[in-house]
Amino acid sequence: MSRIPSHFINRELSWLEFNQRVMGEALDKTNPILERLKFFCIANSNLDEFFEVRIAGIKQQIESGVTKRSLDGRTPLEIYQTASLRIQRMVEDLFTCWREDLKPDLDKEGFHFRSIYDLSDENKEWLDIYFSQKVQPVLTPLAVDPTKAFPLILNKSLNVIAKVQRKGRHGIEDRLCIVQVPRIIPRLVQLPHGNSKHEYVFLADVISHYIEKLFPGNQIMGSWRFRVTRNSELYVDEEDANNILKAVENELRNRRKGDAVRLEVDLDTPEDLASELLEKLELTQEDLYRINGPINPIHLNGLFEGDHSPELRNDHFIPKPLPVFLSSKNIFDIIRNQDVLLHHPYESFDHVISLLEQAAEDPKVLVIKQTLYRTGNDPRIANALMQAAQNGKQVAVVMELKARFDEANNIRRARELEEAGIHVSYGLLGYKVHCKLCMIVREEDEGLRRYLHLATGNYNPATAKLYTDFGLMTCQPDFGEDAARVFNLLTGFCEFEETHKLIVAPFNFQTRILELIHRETVHAKRNRPARIVAKMNALVDRPVIEALYVASQAGVKIDLIVRGICCLRPGVPEYSANITVRSIVDRFLEHSRIYSFANGGDSEVFIGSGDWMHRNFHKRIEVAFPIEDASLKKCVLGEVLPAHLNDNVKAHLLQPDGSYVHLSPGKDEEFLQSQSRFIDLCQSDKPHQHNPDMKVSPKPSENQNVA
Repeated sequence: MSRIPSHFINRELSWLEFNQRVMGEALDKTNPILERLKFFCIANSNLDEFFEVRIAGIKQQIESGVTKRSLDGRTPLEIYQTASLRIQRMVEDLFTCWREDLKPDLDKEGFHFRSIYDLSDENKEWLDIYFSQKVQPVLTPLAVDPTKAFPLILNKSLNVIAKVQRKGRHGIEDRLCIVQVPRIIPRLVQLPHGNSKHEYVFLADVISHYIEKLFPGNQIMGSWRFRVTRNSELYVDEEDANNILKAVENELRNRRKGDAVRLEVDLDTPEDLASELLEKLELTQEDLYRINGPINPIHLNGLFEGDHSPELRNDHFIPKPLPVFLSSKNIFDIIRNQDVLLHHPYESFDHVISLLEQAAEDPKVLVIKQTLYRTGNDPRIANALMQAAQNGKQVAVVMELKARFDEANNIRRARELEEAGIHVSYGLLGYKVHCKLCMIVREEDEGLRRYLHLATGNYNPATAKLYTDFGLMTCQPDFGEDAARVFNLLTGFCEFEETHKLIVAPFNFQTRILELIHRETVHAKRNRPARIVAKMNALVDRPVIEALYVASQAGVKIDLIVRGICCLRPGVPEYSANITVRSIVDRFLEHSRIYSFANGGDSEVFIGSGDWMHRNFHKRIEVAFPIEDASLKKCVLGEVLPAHLNDNVKAHLLQPDGSYVHLSPGKDEEFLQSQSRFIDLCQSDKPHQHNPDMKVSPKPSENQNVA
């Protein structure tokens, strides 16, 4: 199929629509107010990263004269201009949401944001002392000297800029002065006196109010807040880097100093001052965003922290242990008897930690090999690995240092593991190791046996409570043989050996997916059962999208559940009439990847770490694997995927024009919220994976089973 631009949705615009759906959760008054505030902060944080990576990359292409067109036929300049207009509308929507929805509703619940001028005398006196004792000593006022270089404004740092006048040798002189709002002090200053325990002023407002104390002898003409966003992509030439760990460390130091890509200023910032800042930062008017609200509102997340106000949050949810693990204290006995599929966060991630902890202490365990992508701050997995090494076991870890924005944490963890005697390697040159794989070699009466945990999500106990993911525990010999080959590839200098069960990028992931799609096309043409249901975070790869179009034209029913970016244009009569795309945004981040194929009635289900994107197919080490146990397969096909497809509370349906429609129940339909259903099933006596006959509420034009 030849590429026709109108058949594709622009990647950047699709991502912005995803962030709009996140913001929609902040506006949804059926969500508790603190949950809405959390989504507001997430939407702002997402937008920061979009500038740091995507907009930064597009601007580099423009500056380099790149004219290569995107899938949808746009040049980098056209993408930038279109995206900028869309972002301006999004920023206006975000802060309208803050002013007209969140802030008033927070105020009703006793969370008050005060102007310093409206404070009581008691709070004003307290704030005088707080500033002089806690704030002023850590501030560094910077004068902008016209004869010197403009001060370096660190990435995403919040700053106050003031216009001052002073008497000079030649009369009155106008100057600019900058004060960075320190990160070591809470951005929300909690006031001690008031009708509520949640009375706050913003730290930036405190600094602005007392700024004359920082520049004695000057007259303050006005002060305003501003923030600069910089290019934060890491540029590590691995072929020239003798020590990849040191190379990444050096790049991290440069991240705060990358080229500026965005300037945010207070709404009332004078035009001449905004223009001067743009000039100093080498930006244009298109890069300027005037904010009618708190600049850098991510720190509002502080209101969500702690265990206060449970009535303003979602009901507390504690994942239950899987009953199968209560049948024996020895986790290896359980896995030897059956494959186990874990659905997080509904089922506890502690089982994965227990697997490693038991392996560390079990005298029969000889070897542990594991990949780590985002390690987090919870030390239990690292502690288990270090304990295993201390107990004389051979432990090897493949640590990905270039996991975006987790690089510093991964470097620290890698050093800890090395100091404990663990062999730490950093994967293959030129590829990110994104697969989630753990292999434990155990000596048993029958000989050596490999126990595996393969997953869609990271070995990170914190995100395992926030992201939806799957993990498979198995000791099937052919799976173990394939896993051993993957680890040999990652830690040695061997060529890729063909695998029999595991699908491994960059070697056969895209090829295998294309083969599976083509097989469904052939089945449809021969009037056999043909259907594809796939769940992922992003769908961008052109060959896969075109293969899906061909399958649709052949009559294959295709249902895609794509949380974020989707470049496929569904529902167009000539080429994608049989394709639907929906996105679910709810309290947990949808992160699991599932690919199912009807295969003429003999369904196949795969779970894996990779999305259907060029980078996952060609630039990363990814692993996908089949679910072969009949009951587990039935669980995925008969329960998990139908629940997502029938969600009519948190699902949005992608339209042919690239917009999304928020689904809602019909007049005679029951409400079905997939995540709530999984929570209910988990908290019942029959966990969902052991309840294969569960019925889901019907939805027009959808079958209840995806097999």
